[in-house]
Amino acid sequence: MARPLCLLFDCDGTLVDSEPLLAAEMAVSLSAAGLPFQAEDYMGDFRGARFRNIVATLEAQHGQVDPDHLEVLEASMRANLNRRLATDLTPIAGATEALAALSHYPMGVVSNGPENKVRTSLATVGLTEVFGNRLFSGYTANCWKPDPCLYLHAASIMGFAAEDCIAIDDAIVGVNAALAAGMTVVHLNRFADAEETPEGAHMITSMFQLPTVISRLQKDRDRHAMLSSG
Repeated sequence: MARPLCLLFDCDGTLVDSEPLLAAEMAVSLSAAGLPFQAEDYMGDFRGARFRNIVATLEAQHGQVDPDHLEVLEASMRANLNRRLATDLTPIAGATEALAALSHYPMGVVSNGPENKVRTSLATVGLTEVFGNRLFSGYTANCWKPDPCLYLHAASIMGFAAEDCIAIDDAIVGVNAALAAGMTVVHLNRFADAEETPEGAHMITSMFQLPTVISRLQKDRDRHAMLSSG
């Protein structure tokens, strides 16, 4: 019989539509720091990346920013973002329905963002009870996607081997992290006309499709386990 499965969800862009809010606040703060940046740059080139990695890339192009000044601007950006998340945030279409259909699986959230941001996001869209404290932040674990360590950390705390986890992530950095961790990966590719799903990942274009894909993966897994035991 197949071992049980654990579902690990990215947050921004997978469960909640926070990325336009984040991109807008990031554009204000980075531009104020002397690093030219528009909201479209985040959605096009940096989606899902750690903030400090984005800063490092921009500094390589435009010059170093005083660290103290940057720290103040980042704190202001995150405070402004949290206020907007608490009032303006909406779930990704189909996410609430998918989670309800998959509620019999153990589930956790794996995010490059700070834990308080994840908690605010889930609370705003009414998903706090779905995940409880099964939240895994790069800032808490001190490791970030695309390094597989964050997904591996989440699996370990949840009590599952990597091969017994399915990661659901919209950003390429997250998809690559979960693939490197040895997990089955579902790529929520909401920009399929402009973005290619990495080899080895299963593509969906809407969260409404997720329960069907998970059911198929579960059946394939059960069939393989049956053949192996026989």
